[in-house]
Amino acid sequence: MKLLKEFVIQFVGLKLGKHHFDYEIEQAFFDFFEYKEFNNVNVNVNVALEKKSTLLELHFKTSGFVNINCDLTNEPYNQTIENEFDLVVKFGDEYNDEYEDILIVPHGTYEINIQQYVYELIVLAVPIKRVHPGVKDGTLNSDILDKLEELSPKLNKDKDKKEDIDPRWNTLKKLLTDNK
Repeated sequence: MKLLKEFVIQFVGLKLGKHHFDYEIEQAFFDFFEYKEFNNVNVNVNVALEKKSTLLELHFKTSGFVNINCDLTNEPYNQTIENEFDLVVKFGDEYNDEYEDILIVPHGTYEINIQQYVYELIVLAVPIKRVHPGVKDGTLNSDILDKLEELSPKLNKDKDKKEDIDPRWNTLKKLLTDNK
C-alpha cells in the first residue's frame, strides 16, 4: 500500500516521554483508501505517543463527524463519532501485526505508519445501523418515509370488534376465565 507521509511517525529522534500528534482528517483521506461510504468527513485525531526504552505506547482519540446516508431514507446527515484505541509497538525479529493492539516491528526500525489505524478507528466508530436523527424524533419530512408508512401493515385497532369465530373456541375461552 502506498504511504501517506504525514502519517509516518519517526520515533528515533524523539526523547523518552510523551509526544503529541494532531491530524485533521477530511474526505481526501478516504478517497486515498477508495472508501466511498462517506459523503464528507471532518474528524480530528489526536495521537499521544509515549516513548519508553523498550517499546512505544500510542493512544489514539478521534472526534468529529462523518456525513453519511440514512439506511431508511437515504437522506444525508452528519453522524457524530468518537472513538479511542491503544496500540503498543514492540521490537522483535520480524514484522508482526497479527494482534489487535500490539504491533511488532523489526529491530532497527526508525518509523511507524499509523494511517491504517486511523482509517480503521474512524470507520469502526460509525454505527452499523445509520438512522437520520429526524427519523427518530419525527421531524424529517421525506417521500420515502411517507411511502413506507403507506405500505406498512395496518394494525387492527378495533380488538373489541368480533369477527366470525367458531363457537367451540368461545367454550374453551370460558375454561381460561373459570380458573381465575
